[in-house]
Amino acid sequence: MPGPSVVWFRDDLRLADNPALRAALDRDEPVIGLYVLDEESSGIRPLGEAARWWLHHSLTSLGERLRERGGALVLRRGPADRVVRETVSDAAAGAVFWNRRYGGPEREADAGLKSALRADSVEVSSFAASLLFEPWTVRTGAGTPFSVFTPFWRACLALPAPRAPLAEPREIAGPGRTPASDSLGDWALLPTRPDWAGGLRETWEPGEPAARRRLQEFLRDDLAQYDRARDEPGAGATSLLSPRLRWGELSPHTVWHETVEAGAGGRFLSELGWREFAWHVLFHHPDLARRNLRPEFDAFPWPRLQPTHLDAWQRGRTGVALVDAGMKQLWHTGYMHNRVRMVAASFLVKNLLIDWRRGEEWFWDTLVDADAANNPFNWQWVAGSGADAAPYFRIFNPQLQARKFDPDGHYVREWAPEHLGEDSPEPIVDLGETRKAALDAYEHVKRAARD
Repeated sequence: MPGPSVVWFRDDLRLADNPALRAALDRDEPVIGLYVLDEESSGIRPLGEAARWWLHHSLTSLGERLRERGGALVLRRGPADRVVRETVSDAAAGAVFWNRRYGGPEREADAGLKSALRADSVEVSSFAASLLFEPWTVRTGAGTPFSVFTPFWRACLALPAPRAPLAEPREIAGPGRTPASDSLGDWALLPTRPDWAGGLRETWEPGEPAARRRLQEFLRDDLAQYDRARDEPGAGATSLLSPRLRWGELSPHTVWHETVEAGAGGRFLSELGWREFAWHVLFHHPDLARRNLRPEFDAFPWPRLQPTHLDAWQRGRTGVALVDAGMKQLWHTGYMHNRVRMVAASFLVKNLLIDWRRGEEWFWDTLVDADAANNPFNWQWVAGSGADAAPYFRIFNPQLQARKFDPDGHYVREWAPEHLGEDSPEPIVDLGETRKAALDAYEHVKRAARD
């Protein structure tokens, strides 16, 4: 069927290595970019506030880059199945292309839309773009999904190497008439009352060009010391690529191949593998953010929530230096160093005895890189209830972690300097006593599993 091609952008806000965009260009018809803000479809989780901030700026960048090359970006809001079909009708489009999503509700929505469009004689194709290895291609010898990372990643590396990234198009033929579009400002993605995003603006520049620059900076300046210093929050050795991958401003194929070409990166590439594993688990367990993967943890005796403890943790007022520094970094920048994320999460779950889902919800709202797989997956890992989980009895001692990974106090000095003076605040709970309480609760889980 002739007519323009619609490229439905989702978590792939880039022009380079975008298979859906490439397929549309190969069709040799005008191309219309579409982004749908879907907060209504069943099961689709609304974005957190920090994510909404990032999305606004990344869409701004994407729209500008499409226009520079002759294309257009249409913004529409509503249930995706209805909005995409309306856009196809308005544009008299003959084809729709998108890159695949892997969450349960998203897959169901995409499958239904694909069937409906084909019934209307519209060409539809979807592509692999956001993962190196699609979840159904990686199985155990018994044909089941992996539940442990090391054999999962070994199996991935035994598969054909990830494909080479696709080149960025220089020209994009736009339509003679572009369908009506919402104004991005009308979506009110940015905070105004109050405007709390000053720290995010200081820290980040969303968009594909900035993502490309950061990748090159990391490979040039930081990759060589990554293995040695990645766990030191004050060392500045982390890639800071997680939000770029979350929003698809970079593809994992680009990161993979450019890292390999740099001649290093074994440990860094395994971190890409950990990201893949999280999506692998979500694909097979769509309710990852709500339900314990290990069902015996359903018997965990969470005590009645103490709101003052949760509030202190969220605000970085626990009296525990490394935890408070991390939570303040999170609030200011929408980001937290990974080692500190583990420490802060362990403190919430295993010292404050607060359900991991409360922490997952807070990170979902405040992290610029929170996605549907990695955020709940990593919370369950810390809680001991998930795939490849750290045993529940492995409790991070935040004071020992600070001495080991921030021995000179650089990180704490930057984010929680009140902990370095003589009047340093006291912890809101006793670390030893709460550790014992957590282990007692874990014994309850083990007994329930045996009975």
